[in-house]
Formats: sequence, structure tokens, C-alpha cells
Amino acid sequence: MHQLIDTALGTLMSPMVLFFVLGLLAASLRSDLAIPEPIGKGLSLYLMLAIGFRGGVELTHGHALGASILWACLAAVALSLALPVLGYLLLRSVTKLDPTNAAAVAAHYGSVSVVTFAAAMTLLEQRGIPFEAYVVALLALMEAPAIISGLFLSKKGRDPVSGEVDAGHLPMREVLLSGSVVLLLGSFAIGFATGERGMADLAPIVDAPFKGALCLFLLDMGLLTARRASELKGIGFRVAAFGLYMPLVGAAFGLLAAKLLGLSVGGATLLTVLAASASYIVVPAAMRNALPAANPALYLTLSLGITFPFNLVVGIPLYEAAAEIVIVDDDAQLASAHSFTSFKEER
Repeated sequence: MHQLIDTALGTLMSPMVLFFVLGLLAASLRSDLAIPEPIGKGLSLYLMLAIGFRGGVELTHGHALGASILWACLAAVALSLALPVLGYLLLRSVTKLDPTNAAAVAAHYGSVSVVTFAAAMTLLEQRGIPFEAYVVALLALMEAPAIISGLFLSKKGRDPVSGEVDAGHLPMREVLLSGSVVLLLGSFAIGFATGERGMADLAPIVDAPFKGALCLFLLDMGLLTARRASELKGIGFRVAAFGLYMPLVGAAFGLLAAKLLGLSVGGATLLTVLAASASYIVVPAAMRNALPAANPALYLTLSLGITFPFNLVVGIPLYEAAAEIVIVDDDAQLASAHSFTSFKEER
């Protein structure tokens, strides 16, 4: 408990969370503070590029290559496919949400939040906790399967009037070539191909400005979250509660997978964060095209208005504390885990 409190206080007093809170306060007080939308999109692209590139460079150090990466990738895809199914069943049985909206919401909870992952990764760096570099690749792998799972779940729903299946369409090419997936995997591959030479060239871009860009993006997220708060009134208590307990359900499965994979505490924390997070960028865009009958205000309010701030303020320290309890780092794990912080110290 003492460890959890210390971790929670450390997270709450980190610049990332404080800038998010600043955005919440500014919007709540009706300040005219605003981040132009093109800048917000640019920051999102920058974070994905920097995370992917740095992860690729880390992998060139040769840590934990081979079968461990393959099993981790398979586990990540399995989580991304399975969590929407579980979320769908909970939404249908507990909240009585209609099949189309239940499928659209559930897809968000099998996918991931890049910003939540970046915040967790930065916190681990600050605390000097190493993690497996290839976990960054899992971030990209967990985008598409959740969308596919959600769209297949939508086929279970029937229109109450016509009785016809509301299947939407399955934009496989659009999913696999989604901008975030392409940028994450592409920058990861470039980082791996160029290694330390590439990092030396791009360090002033992908290294030094990273934390500042993350703080600015979280300020924007705080503003956006507070300005969408009015939408919480119309979704009902049971649906709103889903945005709080589903991350915990996903985290439990993520931590179990990390334990079975033999990840370090840092790697387990990040995989748990991935399993607990919900997408509010990629999946909403896919659902808008594939399931136009679903209500965007519903899934955006849950993922961005409830789950994102919960994970940022409460979830990350909770998941790290849980990983500290469940995972016992041995010499092999510590040798395979390698943080970006230690890499920068070596340079």
C-alpha cells in the first residue's frame, strides 16, 4: 500500500498529469485557451514517430530477440481480439446497450491509447525502471485486431425493425494501412535499420523534445475532455461505469499475459497499460466509416472522457504497483529489459 501511494503521488505530481489537469481547469473555468486542431494532430503524429523510432533503435542492442518477441506479439494480438468480445458481453448483459453501439464501444477497449502508453513509458524512465524495447511494437500490433473484432461482433446485431443484420463493412485495407499503424511500424523499422547512427542524427528531434510535446498534447487532451464533460449526463450510470471497470478487467488480463511471457516489471507495466487503455483516435475513425449507425458521442465520451483520465491519474500507478507485486525480476529478465533512460546514459 505504501508503494502504491508513493507511486500514485509521483504520477500525480509529474508534469504530464499536471498539464492534463491544467487543461481540465482551464476549460472548466471557460478560459479561451485552445490548441489549434492541426497542431494537436501534428503532436499525435510526432509522439507515434518518436515512440516507434526509439523502440526500433533499442531493439538493435540485441536484447530478448527471437522466440520471446514472437510470443509477445501473439499475446498482444490475442488480447486485442479477445478484450472487445469480453467488453461486448459486459455491455450487452450489464448496460443493455444495443448490439451496434456495444460492438463499436467494445472495439475501443481492445485497441490502445498511444498517449497513455507514452505517459507510462515516461514515468518508468523517470523512475529508472527498465523495460523490453519490443513492447513498443506491441503498441502498433494491438490497433487493427480490435477493430476487426468489433466489426465482426456487430454482425451479431439485428435491426429491431427490419431484422436485418447490421454488419457494416470490413475495411481491411483501411485498418491495416491506418496512419497510426503505418507510422508506428514504419518508424520502428527505420529505427531498427539505422540503429545508434540514426539516433545520433535524430536525437534532437525524437529525444529532447519528447516530454515537452507529450505535456502539450496532454494539455490539449485536458481541454478536450473537460469540454465534452456535458455528454456524460446522457449516457447513464451503468454505461459510464463501464469506462471505469473495463480498464481494470483489461489490466488483469494484460498482467496475466505479462507474467506468462516472463516480462520484467517495466515490460509488464507497459503491457498492462496497453491492455487497460482505450483508443480515442484510430478506432473512432474506423467506427465512423464502418458502423455509421453507432453513436460517436457514446464511444468517444467513454474512451476519452472517462477511461483516459482514469488511466492517466489512477491506472498507471496502480498497474505499476500490481506489476511490482506479481512480477519477480530475475537476472535473465533484467538482462533482456532495457530502458530508453539507460540507453541515453550509455550515450
